[in-house]
Amino acid sequence: MTEKRSPITGIIKALGLVFGDIGTSPIYTVTVVFLLLASSHDNILGVLSLIIWTMVSLVTVQYGLLAMSLSRRGEGGTIVLREILGASLKSKKTLGFISLLTFVGVSLLIGDGVITPAISILSAVEGSLLIPGLEGLSKTSIVLIAGIIAIGLFAVQSKGTERMAGAFGPIMIVWFTSLAVYGVLSIAEAPRILYALNPYLGIRFLYENGMKGFITLGEIILCATGGEALYADMGHLGGKPIRQAWGVVFVALVLNYLGQGAFLLQHPETKNVLFGMVFHSSRGLYIPFLLLSIAATVIASQAMISGMYSIVYQGITTRIMPMFKVDYTSVERKSQIYLASVNWFLLVSVLFIMMEFQESSRLAAAYGLAVTGTMTLTGVMMVWIFYLKKKPVLALVALFVTVVDIMYLGANLYKIPHGGYWSIILALIPFGTIILYTKGQKKLYKMMEFMPLEEFLHKYRRVYATNAKVNGTALFLLKDVNEIPFYITQTMFYHGILYEDNIFVSIIKRDDPYGITGFFRPDLAEGLRVFEVQMGYMEVVDVEEILREAGIEERTVFYGLEDIVTTNPVWKAFYFIKRNTPPFINFYKFPPKKLHGVLTKVGM
Repeated sequence: MTEKRSPITGIIKALGLVFGDIGTSPIYTVTVVFLLLASSHDNILGVLSLIIWTMVSLVTVQYGLLAMSLSRRGEGGTIVLREILGASLKSKKTLGFISLLTFVGVSLLIGDGVITPAISILSAVEGSLLIPGLEGLSKTSIVLIAGIIAIGLFAVQSKGTERMAGAFGPIMIVWFTSLAVYGVLSIAEAPRILYALNPYLGIRFLYENGMKGFITLGEIILCATGGEALYADMGHLGGKPIRQAWGVVFVALVLNYLGQGAFLLQHPETKNVLFGMVFHSSRGLYIPFLLLSIAATVIASQAMISGMYSIVYQGITTRIMPMFKVDYTSVERKSQIYLASVNWFLLVSVLFIMMEFQESSRLAAAYGLAVTGTMTLTGVMMVWIFYLKKKPVLALVALFVTVVDIMYLGANLYKIPHGGYWSIILALIPFGTIILYTKGQKKLYKMMEFMPLEEFLHKYRRVYATNAKVNGTALFLLKDVNEIPFYITQTMFYHGILYEDNIFVSIIKRDDPYGITGFFRPDLAEGLRVFEVQMGYMEVVDVEEILREAGIEERTVFYGLEDIVTTNPVWKAFYFIKRNTPPFINFYKFPPKKLHGVLTKVGM
């Protein structure tokens, strides 16, 4: 039975879990843009116009309207788009191309997951420079404080974030309210900034500034970073509360950005625009606002970290990533997961990026490339899906926003030699891992010795009828019942280990994100049954619980392990990954005391 929630509750949760990243963009976006540009009247109005209409086109239209209309049982994200598109395509080459696009999109999101906490926390801590007595705070001290905050955040991940998440929504309500209020106060002092609502001013700015205006788009896009969370987090909260919350967030952001523009019109010499505006409006409340901004950036970082866990978990269940160790931090909610290897990779990367760039303005040079790359890939896949679904109007709208995405991506290519290469390097780590793992698994599968089912059954019936049998039930794990892996024939025929009741257990990933079913297929022979578990790719599966519900009480569980022998350095790297990640058996929570791994030597 579905639990009924009030609309307000859904909006509050969405504010805390979805909008942290885009909600903290006002801390650095306008500041970074006007490090490149003179703070002239026309430039300020043009840039503010572009910021507002970028949020309209890329967040509201691309994600809020188009992407969120494409889901599988309420779940969104890059992998969902691949599943939707893959279901409509028949060509293996095209499916391979779509998979490659998905791998790139997932890798870019993981790279983005490193830069988001770094730039958010660093930019908030830099606000302390306006506090009297702290003006001389060195870059090293700021990086140290930001690093300590990051270490504290990542250190508590293993404890679970369920309790902490309860406070996210209310804190973000205070944050967005503060942004809106300070924005309105500043607009009141220079109401002519409201002309920036006219999109013509943004177009004129680009026309008059030529290449410089185009390059500026690479910083303006920072206002939309985090917009992809509207679609990626659909499965947590549902589409309706996210759309409703975005209406609230959009108004608060527009008011604040207009307020920053109004403040710049009057104080063109300002270097840190948001904090300068707040300090000018109410010095007495500046320190509480600074602390609030740090809390908001921690929440934004937490949302990104949780998102990284979900992305990697999807990668594990769809078999494009290695079986990293997964811990479950909540008894009530299976979706609360913790991946230690991912957590510490992110922390080390975040600390390295902070030390490498030292300032949020310099870090902005690396930020945006991954985001615009992800947005462009999403746009391309949406155009394709709407075209195949014969929805020409939606396909044309999707094509328009994809062209806008490509413009922003082109502007961000300029960042590559100025630090943007780190965005690519960070994305190459998961991308290389995915390619190596998927290619390695295919190669390994080809090198394995499989026995056709008919041949196996012929031998099995003879052995079962003549050999002594062990009392009880044994489970044998396999991917496809029609191809019997060598470890099973080795166990039954060479080692003579045959139980009275033998069950082949097959775990199959379904195309939709949720749902778990377990059922018996027709018996293959006397003493040989088949039990199939079908699972959605977002599900956390407790196989032991499913087996008990089906009345299966096994004495032992056999599964195959590969000992890879190779001189090829690529396959050596693949074997290193396989050897240093838990076997798939650990992922599905089988009772450890009953497990027996059977080793098979494979030459690659």
